[in-house]
Amino acid sequence: MIRHFVHLRFRSDVTNVEKKLLYSELSKLSGHIDGILDFKYYCNISVETPLVHNFLDMFWFDFRDKSVRDIYLNDNIHKEIGKRIVEKLDGGLNGIFVCDIEL
Repeated sequence: MIRHFVHLRFRSDVTNVEKKLLYSELSKLSGHIDGILDFKYYCNISVETPLVHNFLDMFWFDFRDKSVRDIYLNDNIHKEIGKRIVEKLDGGLNGIFVCDIEL
């Protein structure tokens, strides 16, 4: 299984409602792409403020395997949602950090 972490640094003018709408759209990918096992999103509550670098939001997908992750990465609906997320980040692409681990 692959866990695909995405850490986000949203601009300060992006509301929680806007974030939840984006997360809701991402969650629907589970019904669109076979092999997505789970989707979660959370707020970063770390007290290590200097180390957080304002990455205060995160989500992850669990994929059955690397092939499902690769389908997700190339999926047009994912790309469209991702584009809208990046438009709301502080620094655009510099406001996103991705990490995949194998479980």
